[in-house]
Amino acid sequence: MTRLFPNRVEPFVCAFQRQQLAALARRCPVEVFAAIPYHPGSSLLGARTRTGRLAAVPERDVIDGISVVHPRAPYLPGAGSILAPVNAPLYLTGILPHIRRLRGRFDVVVGAWLYPDACAAALVARMLGLPYVVKAHGTDVNVVARWRSVRPLVASAVRSASYAIAVSRPMAELLTALGAPPGRAVVVRNGVDRSIFHPSDRLAARRELGLPERGRIITFVGELKQPKGILDLLEAFETLAEEGGEPTHLVVVGAGPGRTAVDRAAARRKAAQSAAGQIIAAGERPLREVARYMAAADLLTLPSWAEGTPNVVLEAMTVGCPVVATSVGGIPDLVTHGRTGLLVPPRDVRALGQALREALARPWDARAFAEAAPPSWEESAEELERLLARAAFGDSERAVA
Repeated sequence: MTRLFPNRVEPFVCAFQRQQLAALARRCPVEVFAAIPYHPGSSLLGARTRTGRLAAVPERDVIDGISVVHPRAPYLPGAGSILAPVNAPLYLTGILPHIRRLRGRFDVVVGAWLYPDACAAALVARMLGLPYVVKAHGTDVNVVARWRSVRPLVASAVRSASYAIAVSRPMAELLTALGAPPGRAVVVRNGVDRSIFHPSDRLAARRELGLPERGRIITFVGELKQPKGILDLLEAFETLAEEGGEPTHLVVVGAGPGRTAVDRAAARRKAAQSAAGQIIAAGERPLREVARYMAAADLLTLPSWAEGTPNVVLEAMTVGCPVVATSVGGIPDLVTHGRTGLLVPPRDVRALGQALREALARPWDARAFAEAAPPSWEESAEELERLLARAAFGDSERAVA
């Protein structure tokens, strides 16, 4: 059960969720309940709002080999932290019509986001007489679970879960602080699709994508919004442009409300006919193209204000691309400062600019990236399946087969 899963309208949402569950579905039967936010009149709004666009998502689909159900989950728009508890029972009402069909078909329920997904999964599991597992990924445990209005609900779901799964050690510690019993807050690392993310020729990737062949390229991949540090990055990038010499280009891959600021910065640079380098807004791209943008880059940067364990960092290191990122969430678990990248404090534009400058100037050891490579999605799914089997069957032979 999750609100964060790709669909025909938003095909790029939460790619890591799709990849892990697709790998899991190759090992055991999986059905995903990917709730679609709904309120009366959604279908009449057309493309003007997100709920209007999502009204076109079919009730059932098959995505990457996974059977997906898209229940309509009523929600209160703009609820914020104070009214957030209202959305949990509303979410559950979208699931209830499916309960009878679920009986006797499954062994375990997974809430793949802490709120409201994990809370709803806990109630559904009780109705079905099944164990359940919760998964935390980042903002759900770093931000939402700290809201006083929902913390008791999340804590209750975490305490009663067979396992509370995190993608990094710091996140597992937060789940323990929320009430996960000793030994039940466990780490299952996200993986990488090594068939598309691997070291390759930088110049060939630039030519393939139509990027500048001369100069250095800094790449950002992520949602274009302030908490991802995109505005900090645009400001820091201007300090690099002042140095002259070999051009330095900034390639921004992603979509979101910060796209306007990126376009304006790119237009200013173009109007000035600066020889210092371009800002290139690539937009939201499929995963295979993301891999090529990383292959074309001299470094990847992710100056987020808060994070879980961002897959974009795992993917960059698998490609052999050094990372300049903020020291938040699970990022320090991934990036070894001075060996596979550089870490800076969040919201510190000056430190970010200095780190970008240093990272572009220094040599990097390819062996360090090979040693730091994350697991494949198949390996990640194998570990997840083992935990789910233990939740369902205990320590029996079936659980560890």
